[in-house]
Amino acid sequence: MLSLMRKHATSWLIKILLGAIVIVFVFWGVGSFRSRKGSLVASVNGDIIIAEEYNQAYNALLEQMRQRFGNNLNEEIIKMLRLDQQAMDQLIDKTLILQEAAKLKLRVTDEEVVDSITGIASFQTNGQFDRRLYQRILEFNRLTPEGFEKMQRDTLITGKLRSYVGSNVQVSEGEANAYYQYQNTSVDIEYVVFEPDTYKDITLSDEEVQAYFEENKTAYKTDPMVNVQYIRFSSEAYKDKTVVTESEIQEYYDTNSREFDKPKTVEARHILIKVAQDAAEEEVALARVRTVEILDKYKAGALFAELAEQYSEGPSKNNGGYLGAFKKEDMVAPFADKAFSMSPGEVSEPVKTRFGWHLILVEKVNEATTKSLEEATNEIKNKLANEKADNLAYEAADTFYDQTLEGDDLAEITKDTGLTVIKTGQFDRQGKSLQGVAERTKFIAAAFDLELNQISEIQDLSDGYYLIQVIETLPGKIPELETMKIAVIADRKKEKQQEKAEEDAGALLEALKNDPQGEKATKAVFTATGYFKRNASIPELGYENEISSAAFMLSDEKPLPEKTFKGTKGTYVIRLKNRKLPDAEEFDKERKQIEETLLASKQSKTFSTWLQQIKDNSEITIKEGVVE
Repeated sequence: MLSLMRKHATSWLIKILLGAIVIVFVFWGVGSFRSRKGSLVASVNGDIIIAEEYNQAYNALLEQMRQRFGNNLNEEIIKMLRLDQQAMDQLIDKTLILQEAAKLKLRVTDEEVVDSITGIASFQTNGQFDRRLYQRILEFNRLTPEGFEKMQRDTLITGKLRSYVGSNVQVSEGEANAYYQYQNTSVDIEYVVFEPDTYKDITLSDEEVQAYFEENKTAYKTDPMVNVQYIRFSSEAYKDKTVVTESEIQEYYDTNSREFDKPKTVEARHILIKVAQDAAEEEVALARVRTVEILDKYKAGALFAELAEQYSEGPSKNNGGYLGAFKKEDMVAPFADKAFSMSPGEVSEPVKTRFGWHLILVEKVNEATTKSLEEATNEIKNKLANEKADNLAYEAADTFYDQTLEGDDLAEITKDTGLTVIKTGQFDRQGKSLQGVAERTKFIAAAFDLELNQISEIQDLSDGYYLIQVIETLPGKIPELETMKIAVIADRKKEKQQEKAEEDAGALLEALKNDPQGEKATKAVFTATGYFKRNASIPELGYENEISSAAFMLSDEKPLPEKTFKGTKGTYVIRLKNRKLPDAEEFDKERKQIEETLLASKQSKTFSTWLQQIKDNSEITIKEGVVE
């Protein structure tokens, strides 16, 4: 159970869940709220925010950024993202939201809180809410059930306030149509690309190389490095110390009975004749006629697999339509309902699904079974033994960690313990020289989070629990030019090639503007992309956002942009070839979805505007020095 709890408690899903709630409602911690006024960092209309709350909010944001940026996260990025300001803004916003909800007397029932918590997958075992798991996950995250339930209640109140503020927001047909036109208008452009690599006659003097290096020397600075030592507590080392009793096996079998159920499956082949969901009735009928003709061929003696290879339009056609064994819920309802009502060797009449018409040949029916306790015993025993060994490994790591003191040397304090301390040697954030550790990215992130001689908290990696200690730090340094000369020359050449491409592209654009029929303009070889929509991949070019945005600003009166564009392959000159408006009749089919999308967006903007007005009229003070 402990390993299951740790698995849930350290999962990204539960971290997001708990982190988001902690960011929002961190002020129900341990002890009296008012008694902690001495650590005040901000005040919102008289309600205070304390340092502990702010630190929790900041650390939760920092963890999210670690997940996002991985080893690339550094102090420069943290400052650029202004995580300190983000954390403070979130706490202030949520305090204001709770204050306004209280004024409006918004309430959440106990039943709503219970339903929201019991519906969280990380608190469930085999699809059912598990109170013991719930309590242990909260303990692991240093939360009490009462505190978490209070947080969840206020989260639900926040949702109700959002709904209240946005309840009068509407989307008109004109707005929906304008959005439809904007999203579905397409353009066709022509382009010429000047590729830097085609400029081969680039020469550089020694003086130019030296000057370029001096100007850009920080770009050649080596990455910081660390050297660490670590102890790994592996469950494998504790397996021979585990004992699994018959009563434990019986209890596991009884409480996880669904795990040993093997549902009914069907092995089948099928032939699919595709029909679009919005196809006209005549098209649907014609596809059914084709399906019946194939069925007649089967009845006349043709092999089903050969007919599937010849006629089926589904991805399984190359396998003779073979789908393998599948559960009923694996297939769409009409198909599954029919397949599970058939006997081996039987072929269905045409069956209609959203994909089209199917013929189904059932080859085998595997009835549902349940493993007996005797059949499942070895499986359960191994599982429980592994879980117990994992628990012992964690407990050993936890016990050892609790006995360490600041400044301890892992190599020294483990001399008489039988534990093995492993030294990694120097490695940077890329970790190319790092060997012998699982989940290198996670290991590296933990190592670079440590100060010199600091021992990490327990790191749960895929092959055990690690305690890591940094024993050496090496700052990055700028090398001498001679050691980097080849790279510097290559970089400067590449830069000059780009400059030449941009120069020639600019000259062509000016020629087109000044004399569209002139010699230079008419000699340029343009390539048409074909039609594309906003925010979509441009045929021939791929995703070039700047070019795409500029293309939709062009018109028949102004077919040329003001500038050239640097893209993946080089520098581009573009011009409008044609513009196509969307089919007005299609708007009616998409109108409902468009209105829902616009409504959600308008409600979000309305709430943000409303909250800003509340903030502007509130008395908010932030302690000096908390936020830079």
